[in-house]
Amino acid sequence: MPEQTSALDRRLHAFRPDLADTRLRGKVEAGRFAEGKPMHVAIPVVDVRSEPRPDSGPQTQLLLGDDVQVFEEVDGWCWVQSVRDGYVGYVSDFSLDRPRGEPTHMVCVPRTFVYPGADLRFPHTRALSLGSRIAITGEAETRGTGYALLESGEAIIARHLRPIGEHATDYVAVAETLLHTPYLWGGTSGFGIDCSGLVQLPMLMTGRNVLRDTDMQATTIGTVIEPDADYGNLQRGDLVFWKGHVAIMADEKTLIHANGHTMSTTFEPLREAIERIAYLYGYPTVIRRP
Repeated sequence: MPEQTSALDRRLHAFRPDLADTRLRGKVEAGRFAEGKPMHVAIPVVDVRSEPRPDSGPQTQLLLGDDVQVFEEVDGWCWVQSVRDGYVGYVSDFSLDRPRGEPTHMVCVPRTFVYPGADLRFPHTRALSLGSRIAITGEAETRGTGYALLESGEAIIARHLRPIGEHATDYVAVAETLLHTPYLWGGTSGFGIDCSGLVQLPMLMTGRNVLRDTDMQATTIGTVIEPDADYGNLQRGDLVFWKGHVAIMADEKTLIHANGHTMSTTFEPLREAIERIAYLYGYPTVIRRP
């Protein structure tokens, strides 16, 4: 008999009563099983929803170039699983395309623009987030500014890109570049981000894939650190978790987090944050060192 489906996290396993990922055969019960069809995200950012409806709130987001497995396409919606972090949900069908070669570069600044040609005076056609993956086919220079060229002939500022496989060394420094980014529930991009997105996206830029949601991160990233009485033994990079929230230590006394209090990514003294958050959500539940 299949194991109890309640033991599997539906956020990380594609199964419904009528349809499931064929890799779950023998583990779940479903009307039929299907192999995922490989596709990738073809727009700058796409919301991943828990239901195939425009009024279903976003649970997470995927970025340009992210790979997905598509299990179903119905009425303008695709039921997908992200290859990068395993997250399952529904995205609009126009946001996906078939893979056309491997990406060569990743956006390494919070936001950048795509121009119709190698000239920053041209009107930009779209904006891309930190972490977006693209395929560069050439280079050009205009008035001393270097550009990376897409197959379409469009151009991006070359210094805003980093070759795939070349990583940042300090994920906290990457998070700090997102200071003042608006808070967005479910956000994982340089246009809007939530607390666990501020952990996941900077870690991605250092070559580390971590799970998406706070509860997942609180049980999987690094090792548990027991704080002393005044939290004086914490260091840069430590993760402080509350129920439903996470913050990154920027130094031994200050954290950086995307939060609904300021509705942005901000620095805040650790002790002040602990006391402020305790009023509604209690005290930190665990501290982990990546």
